[in-house]
Amino acid sequence: MELNYRLHDDRDSEGNSHDYELNDVEKPMTDVKTTNVDSAEFDYYEDESAEASLEETKLSFISRLALSLNAETKGIEPVTEEEKTDDSVLNASSMWFSANMVIASYALGALGPIVFGLNFAQSVLVIFFFNIMGLVSVAFFSVFGAEFGLRQMILSRFLLGNVTARIFAVINIVACVGWGVVNTVVSAQLLHMVNRGPHELPLWGGCLVIVGATVLVTFFGYNIIHAYERWSWVPNFAVFLVIIARLHKSGQFSNGPWTSGATTAGSVLSFGSAIYGFAAGYTTYAADYTVYMPKSVNKYKIFFSICAGLAFPLLFTMILGAASAMGAVNNPEWMALYESDNMGGLTYAILVPNSLHGFGEFCCVLLAMSTVANNIPNMYTIALSVQALWAPLAKVPRVIWTLCGNAAVVGISIPASYYFEGFMQNFMDSIGYYLAIYVGISVSEHFFYRRGFKGYNIEDWDNLKKLPIGIAGCAALFVGAVGVALGMSQTYWTGEIGRKIGKFGGDIGFELGLSWAFVVYNIVRPFEIKYFGR
Repeated sequence: MELNYRLHDDRDSEGNSHDYELNDVEKPMTDVKTTNVDSAEFDYYEDESAEASLEETKLSFISRLALSLNAETKGIEPVTEEEKTDDSVLNASSMWFSANMVIASYALGALGPIVFGLNFAQSVLVIFFFNIMGLVSVAFFSVFGAEFGLRQMILSRFLLGNVTARIFAVINIVACVGWGVVNTVVSAQLLHMVNRGPHELPLWGGCLVIVGATVLVTFFGYNIIHAYERWSWVPNFAVFLVIIARLHKSGQFSNGPWTSGATTAGSVLSFGSAIYGFAAGYTTYAADYTVYMPKSVNKYKIFFSICAGLAFPLLFTMILGAASAMGAVNNPEWMALYESDNMGGLTYAILVPNSLHGFGEFCCVLLAMSTVANNIPNMYTIALSVQALWAPLAKVPRVIWTLCGNAAVVGISIPASYYFEGFMQNFMDSIGYYLAIYVGISVSEHFFYRRGFKGYNIEDWDNLKKLPIGIAGCAALFVGAVGVALGMSQTYWTGEIGRKIGKFGGDIGFELGLSWAFVVYNIVRPFEIKYFGR
């Protein structure tokens, strides 16, 4: 290492001033007069250089590799204004546009007619209103990323309290892996149906294909993710247009009979709960994808552009899914394929037999690969959630946690595709309830106690003595969970309140969870501030 010191004001016996420069560490010190140089100060700069060198050698192999590949190496530490170089509102919007123009949201729309017995028009109304309710929170918290440069789980320490935020980090990790598994299994089933025969792709092979493609994008981080998501929606949208054409030509679609009464009300609430959970699913990820946007970008532009980027693909794909499901209700052969292979089977039924044959199979492959765009946010955020959980975990590079998250998805999705796919789907439908509790707590803190964006001191992001403890947050989380348990209506559990709605029950778990958490938080939080001052 080269050291470059300049020593000033060294005067000789005649009072003439000389400057001496040491350009090489091997240069003899006797060549330089140092009578007026503070040796302690010299040692300080030498030690500082040595420390910098030591820090450079401590970089892990993975970090050096990521850096050499221009991958993002930053973790949960705040993004500074100097690092904020992404001023494109289109980037923020397209991120969610592509992530939702996928088979997962298409499959969810089909639940209205097939599972809950609603007709097409009723399904559309539920899809519209519950999607709008869910996506608003994603757009709202996206604004925080640009404002503070904090990842969502670090921001949660201010909104929920330090302890509560770490509990939600654990839930977030489970959610990221769980949704990755569910999405991967659905696509693996569709890939498995293509080219039926001795050369068909096994389910485990489909899982490896989907997760492998996800790894390639998530390894590089923020910039590559946004670049991929900006355009990945195009082939998916084209396939959905082909499905619309084939569905129309098949003559299988109909609106179905209108129903009413308590049973229909229960179905509306249960279907709406599933829709809300999916639309709000990225709430605990939101700020992660705007942290590199400058603070000067207009907050309203960010909010409304993300609302638009979420609303169109969610409404479009779910409504199309409901229309396809009505075709299955009217066609026993389509319904048989749905029952055996879920939405992958129904998509295959529409596109391949008695339809487009080889080109239809090609469309199925494109649609199956759309899951990559939906899995990317899960696998990027899981690394940040792990780092936010415990300080020692933050020392492990983000890319390693991303790889671990994808490995977990592979390890679970392969057996799930053969043995317990239904359990995983039901489990993930349930885990969405925590999002409503998160919204109830965090919105209260932001508006009532911090009184807007000026109430945050971002420098305290990792200062345990300055962050809220989380007493109110934990109390609200517990009571909100009780509300969820009483109000939910799932195949494996129906709460006391939920079972009173309709003949087969109605799910109001997220409504009770949000409202109860909101009330309890605002009762306990003033006492927490009074006695602990934070």
